[in-house]
Amino acid sequence: MELTKVNLLKALSEVQDPDLKKDLVTLGMIQNIHIDGEKAAFDVVLTTPACPLKEVIRKDCEEAVKRNIGDVKLIINMTSNVTTKRDEGPVLSGVKNIIAVSSGKGGVGKSTVAANLAVSLSKSGASVGLIDADIYGPSIPTMFNCEFEQPGVVREGNKNKIVPIEQYGVKLISIGFLTNSEEAVVWRGPMASSALKQFITDAKWGDLDYLLIDLPPGTGDIHLTLVQAVPVTGAIVVTTPQKVALADAQKSIAMFRQPQINVPILGLVENMAWFTPEELPKNKYYIFGEGGGKKLADKNGVSLLGQVPIVQSIRESGDNGYPSALKEGEISGAFVHIAESVAQQIAIRNATLEETKKVEVTI
Repeated sequence: MELTKVNLLKALSEVQDPDLKKDLVTLGMIQNIHIDGEKAAFDVVLTTPACPLKEVIRKDCEEAVKRNIGDVKLIINMTSNVTTKRDEGPVLSGVKNIIAVSSGKGGVGKSTVAANLAVSLSKSGASVGLIDADIYGPSIPTMFNCEFEQPGVVREGNKNKIVPIEQYGVKLISIGFLTNSEEAVVWRGPMASSALKQFITDAKWGDLDYLLIDLPPGTGDIHLTLVQAVPVTGAIVVTTPQKVALADAQKSIAMFRQPQINVPILGLVENMAWFTPEELPKNKYYIFGEGGGKKLADKNGVSLLGQVPIVQSIRESGDNGYPSALKEGEISGAFVHIAESVAQQIAIRNATLEETKKVEVTI
């Protein structure tokens, strides 16, 4: 078959996106085709730079062209345009996807997961922001080594806008930047909710592919404020394997699935899945139980996005303000896998579910 644009598109129409179950041509993912003799170049526009199937799609394209046209010199540029499916209201208008990171109870490592997820998504090439919505126990400033930083303020029209602090490629806002780290935030619920609203509406976030919201534990005022203030793309629930944590994680899932809230669950992250001593890197000790996250995910029909072991270096990285995701090795790889799974689930959610809207909560 002759190498022409029409024949190239015909060959590539045999290649399916493994997640969206449609061919790349129909999805509009093949762009900027250039043909020069026996050489062809084109872009494959993925739904996220963190696509875990990037090389699979590239190989499928090469095989389809060889099968239909023959030996052709191909230059395939794998690029991305993060998808979105939210209303275009004035609040966070440049943010494509808003992701709630939640947990049923405290102490399961939710903020650690949120911080490393944000860094991993940024490392993949996405533009990322992170709101520390745990007003009473903010930990993001410590984890990003910017405890003593203060966000700037710029004037836009007749309104002042908070300028998020940027660290490790992630834009950050936390109450910890605005209060003394040694003093307690003794506020009633409405005041905490008002602070979150300000972080959302009065900050200069600009254009972001993903804005993560690190929520406090439980199911309370802050959670309701979030879903009422902005259209949330989906929620990630962090748990540990033991029965007590799983029971509370189930409550977190149930909250987002209430008909009047109806936020899609992107999946679960099982933290502290096993203990691996540094001197015995191949050994796994399931000190909190084994397989709890997988069972809960299966019970609720959602993905287990990944598992993170108990490793001393994760704790040290959090205390030192240099997230594990910035380093090389197995732990960084675990967070990269979670980031790829989250990006994958967001792309599927945007392709298959209805537009996200703010919810009217009357409870």
